[in-house]
Amino acid sequence: MVTYMDGIASRLPLREPTFLILLSLAPGPKHGYAILKEVEALSEGRVQLSTGTLYGAVKRLLDDGWIQRVSDPLPNETIRARKAYALTEQGRRALNAEVRRLDKLVSVALAQTADEAR
Repeated sequence: MVTYMDGIASRLPLREPTFLILLSLAPGPKHGYAILKEVEALSEGRVQLSTGTLYGAVKRLLDDGWIQRVSDPLPNETIRARKAYALTEQGRRALNAEVRRLDKLVSVALAQTADEAR
């Protein structure tokens, strides 16, 4: 069983969009549009977030301390400054806890269905 003093276990399972947003930030900071595109790619097109949905989730993740605003990793002088976001240590712990939870779930499912494959 996953237990954390900071209450991460009580927040699991994560909703798929939240999981994909955190996962998109795992390699490094991204601005909003890059997050939208990465979520779409990670989900193979199944999850296409609207900007309203993305920024609602971003606000919750900022409020929860799972992500933070950072300098845009790809500044562009021709457009206005974009807000970029990065995982915090707490956000990384939440993402890793969800990955472990999903891994265990898949292991159980594979074990339960192994006889059917034979």
